[in-house]
Amino acid sequence: MNPLVSILIPAYNSEKWIKSTIESALAQTWKNKEIIVVDDGSTDNTYSIAKQYESKILKVITQENSGACIARNKAFSISQGDFIQWLDSDDLLDPYKIEIQLSKNDHNPQSKVLHSSAWGYFYFRISKAKIIPNQLWQDLSPVEWIITRFNERGYLPTHTWLVSRKLTELSGLWNEKLLRNQDGEYLCRVVAHSEFIMFHHKAICYYRKGNFTSISGSISRKKIESLNLSHNLCVNHLLHLENSEITRKACINYLQRFNNNIYFKHFDIVKANQKRIVELGGEITFPTETKKLSIFKHIFGTNATRILKKWLWNLEITLRKKWDKLLAYLSGEEIK
Repeated sequence: MNPLVSILIPAYNSEKWIKSTIESALAQTWKNKEIIVVDDGSTDNTYSIAKQYESKILKVITQENSGACIARNKAFSISQGDFIQWLDSDDLLDPYKIEIQLSKNDHNPQSKVLHSSAWGYFYFRISKAKIIPNQLWQDLSPVEWIITRFNERGYLPTHTWLVSRKLTELSGLWNEKLLRNQDGEYLCRVVAHSEFIMFHHKAICYYRKGNFTSISGSISRKKIESLNLSHNLCVNHLLHLENSEITRKACINYLQRFNNNIYFKHFDIVKANQKRIVELGGEITFPTETKKLSIFKHIFGTNATRILKKWLWNLEITLRKKWDKLLAYLSGEEIK
């Protein structure tokens, strides 16, 4: 069997990165593939750059700016693949990634086995990508995977996965109501519909860190509400699979950690989550602060301190990116 793999790329204002992303898809050693790029109403040259690569196996379409989830759903609706490879427009795949995941025993497009891979984050130099294993880097049952994610804060980017068409259809479309953590909710749902998660240690992909124009963006009230919805939907997915003391405890940890992150600004959302935590058998806890953070809040106030933290984080990432780009130029390494 030689299943067709659909590599689906939603893109918005990605003119700096789309070339490298498309080329990493084209470079896949798995030959039987189609690549679909959906430009989500970009205001830069993303669409024109992508169109330069159009061919028998690569299709580029455009739509009015509607959001990443709608772009992904559009790409899937016109795909023909037996397996689906999601790929954001600033991320990269190692050339052998799909071939390794599609081993000889894994060619059945009706399979409900979900394939994951290793990954590393980078700024510009792939050779310096930071590959840091976590507890999700192993074969797991769906319940084990979600519990581990909730308890250990494990993370796998969207493009680590290779999903059969059967499993993709069973899981349903991307939730177009979500503005934040769309991938977290969607992948949790796919895991919940799978039979088993198979981890491929030698398969790898790369996540571009510090792209401030990516889906993440800034945090507004609507995005906090979206984060809250996605967290509660993920809790629902796990409890639907198994409602036990172990799974409820993982859900409590997951909701409590989210509450701690928004406690001082969105107490109405916090209160609703506290109610659910109690219903799950947990106790209400309160976030702790470092001495340094408490001093800053005392001097500058809560809102100013939050803005300052965000500004310092952005400054650190910006400086790391500039340094990495400079080293790439000095070493003659290709900038991705």
